[in-house]
Formats: sequence, structure tokens, C-alpha cells
Amino acid sequence: MKVISVVGYKKSGKTALVSALVRNLSGFGTVGTVKHMGELRLNPADTDTGRHFDAGADTVIGITGTEATGTELVSFSRDSDLEHALDLLCDQGLDFAVVEGFKESNLPKIVLGGLQGVSNVVFRIPDDIDMHEELTASLVGIALSQPDRYTLEALIKKARKTPAIRKAGAIGTFTGIVRELAENEKTSKLEFEKYEPEASKALDRIREEIKQKEGILEVLIHHKTGVIQAGEDIVYIVIAAAHRTELFPALSEAIERLKAEAPIWKKEFTEKEEFWVHDKEQDKKSA
Repeated sequence: MKVISVVGYKKSGKTALVSALVRNLSGFGTVGTVKHMGELRLNPADTDTGRHFDAGADTVIGITGTEATGTELVSFSRDSDLEHALDLLCDQGLDFAVVEGFKESNLPKIVLGGLQGVSNVVFRIPDDIDMHEELTASLVGIALSQPDRYTLEALIKKARKTPAIRKAGAIGTFTGIVRELAENEKTSKLEFEKYEPEASKALDRIREEIKQKEGILEVLIHHKTGVIQAGEDIVYIVIAAAHRTELFPALSEAIERLKAEAPIWKKEFTEKEEFWVHDKEQDKKSA
């Protein structure tokens, strides 16, 4: 799922731009949106969902409508944030997410007007420029060029869409997470950098070569970059196979080859120090 954010001052035209992006991106795939609602409460205390939530429920789901009119589902959850909202959209298998607001996030941003103090600005639209078709097309191109965001559920959905899935007897997954405790060391976070385009080429090569093995129908690999906190996910591997006896060796081979062949650098932050793991391993070899 490709993600783009639209930020600006109040009444700067954010909603109009988000609507234009959604209309245009829907021609390329499915689109979801996330909007910063401020302090607005959508489930007030005098509603049934509000009473459930105030009673202490962690998640409340409301379903409205009938078979004739269609149904709508609304979910209220505690301790949710932008990352959680994007993961929910990604879990649904959507192709794009357009975010309105959240100027403090690290998302790639289209900025309307003179709003300052925001990071990762990919395009800025001055106040005196009209939103003509050519400009909208350029912004759609920027959205299409963003890197893909995946959750494990999204990759499983993608694997299930492969034409060969009718021959599958199993789908297996591997999830690598940041280990917090190792012997006497405590790791707070890891940082990953990909050496592109070689890293993507290596992952594609691993996928294609494993797919050539007997009984392997689909191989999907996604490795995150940036800072990842202890306990959070690093890498997902999803493999569809005709039989379980073919599945498990392929999963093992995929993760071992990823670690050995893909130029992805890892920096570790412990209580005592921070270091690039590759450099430390090289120092050990030369010692």
C-alpha cells in the first residue's frame, strides 16, 4: 500500500485536495483515507457505542444498515494511532492510503501553503496556485512513486490472489521481530538501511529462484527500513505451497538467503552502545 499525506493550515484546501487524489488514484486501485479529527468525539456518551466504550470496552464495533441498503462498520478502539490506522487499511489489501493532517508524522507529505516545521516534504503547493488537471496528475504521480507499506495480513491476501493458489495446500509465514533481550544485553531498537537498487534486486532474485522449486506457488518478502523498536516487526515472508513438506524448507531458505545476500545494513542500539552490526562483524573477522 502506497501512502501519501496532505497537510496545511485550516481552510487551506486539504479536504478538496484529498478528494481529488482519491478520485484519481481510484483509477489505479483501491483507496482508503485517514483524517485527523482533533478532539471531536464520534461516539458521544449518550449513544450505545459511547456507553459501551465508557464502561471500559477496549474496542467497540458498530454495524449499521440492512441487506437492502448495505451495511457500514464503525470501530472505536483505545490507544490507537496513525500507524495502527494505516495498518488496518493495509490489512484490508488496499492499494493506496491518503492521509489528511498529522503534520508531525514521518509520512511523505504534500504541503499546502506556507506551513513550516514539517518533515519529509515531497511537494509544496504555494497559496496562489490553482489546482488544475496537470498539477493533480503530477501529485498522483508522486503518490504512485511512494514505497509500498505491507502488513503480514496484506501479504497473505496478496498470496491468496495468485492464479496458482487453487493448487495450494498451505500458506506459511515468517515474521522477524526486534529481540529485546539477548544474554546480558538489552536492545532498545534497531535501524535498517537498504542499499538500493541492489537490495530490491537481491530480494526479487531470492523470490524467483525459490518459486522455481517443486510445489512452491508464491513467495513474497517484505523487509522494513528505518528505526524499529524492540518487539516490533522487521521482516515478513509469505510462501504458498502445494504441500507442507515443500513449504517449511522454502521458508527457512528464504530467511537465510535474505540475511546472507541482501545488502541491508543493521544498526543496533543497546543500553551500553550503538553500532552497525556489519562493521562489528568485520572487526571480529580481522581481529
